[in-house]
Amino acid sequence: MASNPKRTFPFGGKTQTPPQKKTRSIFAPNQENKLENSDANSDDEVTSPNKPKDQTKQTFGNKKSHAPLAEKMRPNELSDYVGQSHLIGPKTLLHDLLRNGEIPSMILWGPPGCGKTSLVNVIMQESKKLSDIPVKFIKLSATTSSINDVRKAVTEAENQAKQGRRTVVFMDEIHRFNKLQQDIFLPHVEAGTFILIGATTENPSSGLNSALLSRCRVFVLKKLQKENLVSILMKAIKMMDGEVVTESEIISKVDSDTKFFVEQKILEWLAEACDGDARVALGGLEMTVQARVSNANISSKPIKLNLNDVKHSLEKAQSLTGKKSDNISQLYSALHHSIVADEDNAALYWLARIMDTGEDPVYIARKLVRIASEDIGLADDYALDTAVHTMNACQMIGMPECDVVLAQCVVYLTRAEKSKEASNALKKSKDIIENHKGPQPKVPLFIKDTSAQKKLKATLGPNFKNIVREENLNKNHLPQGLENMNFFNDE
Repeated sequence: MASNPKRTFPFGGKTQTPPQKKTRSIFAPNQENKLENSDANSDDEVTSPNKPKDQTKQTFGNKKSHAPLAEKMRPNELSDYVGQSHLIGPKTLLHDLLRNGEIPSMILWGPPGCGKTSLVNVIMQESKKLSDIPVKFIKLSATTSSINDVRKAVTEAENQAKQGRRTVVFMDEIHRFNKLQQDIFLPHVEAGTFILIGATTENPSSGLNSALLSRCRVFVLKKLQKENLVSILMKAIKMMDGEVVTESEIISKVDSDTKFFVEQKILEWLAEACDGDARVALGGLEMTVQARVSNANISSKPIKLNLNDVKHSLEKAQSLTGKKSDNISQLYSALHHSIVADEDNAALYWLARIMDTGEDPVYIARKLVRIASEDIGLADDYALDTAVHTMNACQMIGMPECDVVLAQCVVYLTRAEKSKEASNALKKSKDIIENHKGPQPKVPLFIKDTSAQKKLKATLGPNFKNIVREENLNKNHLPQGLENMNFFNDE
């Protein structure tokens, strides 16, 4: 039974929604998860009559004064999105789909602060403008949502479908759902009940259900470049009534009407220090402005933000956003290099640093499995077994009990003999395939599973394998043109 959607959004006036109707919302009022209607403005889009005109014209997301700067800076239009030109640049698949109002089920995979949630916000706004069919967005997060929340979203999507509307479910941190929990999406994505957009910082091939992956398109977001972060920071400074200047312009800006000014080189330092994480960069900038500018006298001259201010605020911003901002990729790199260099003291130290960030021990163990195979390989048959057993132990007992299991594995891998023979040979074979011009060589006839071989196999029974093995013992099993290729040569 259809109902008037306006009754669920009483922004003003004397009209009050009856209490019994509020049960239509799938989330409690104190939850962060939100439902957004395509035919009604969200809180972010409501413009106060007293709001300055210059702010209402900006094409960024949430302009509420209490929202973090990173939230205020979320773009609403494709043209305002910074970075990821390989995904949403002109003539790219995703760009063309959005321009046509089409949204496929997709997984957005990328490091923290690279713009996954902002891209979803752009997709939401663009689809509202361009889609011929009304679209409803349901935002969930695997860190706070349960299977019950997903079931309620399914019910909501089914109701929307009866009214001729499409539903998009955005699941942030989708890898936090285990693979059994992820199964709940499968029938509904396949049936088209809703379109699923998932965001993850983990490799989808290891963190997501393979059946779910086969029904979604994976889009890989790259770490933001330094120039991308500088561009975002400059927009943020303009939003906060600041100005970016060069060293030679500082004197002329003393009597300026702006609240503060900052040198270009400081922004470049901040962009470099944040290593592609826009959220950390904006958090550091916001804290600097709050500390130096917010409490200043309105009639005072503009304040100059110096490098020490930014450094101090960046340290605080990183501690507030969690220990995981300690550049986890660099810590993993340090651990990897220490193991390869046989430095067991250093390897244990970097392992402890990684565990101190609160990293999932199973994910740490996965990295060790890769190191055991790639860098130790054939030199020690027990290295891979040790790493796999470590991963299983971490899955079974978790932290803090599995910390010593990880330490034991790291020490074993560090002290083991090293060999990259298998990984180097694999790389060479991949290079041959990638650089091959034209169609790939055909499989030699004698190793094809042809119908003639099947008949012979049925006739000879158990003796088939022995006869074929002896017959083909001296034949080259590589395809034509690669008969003399040796991937294990050191040359």
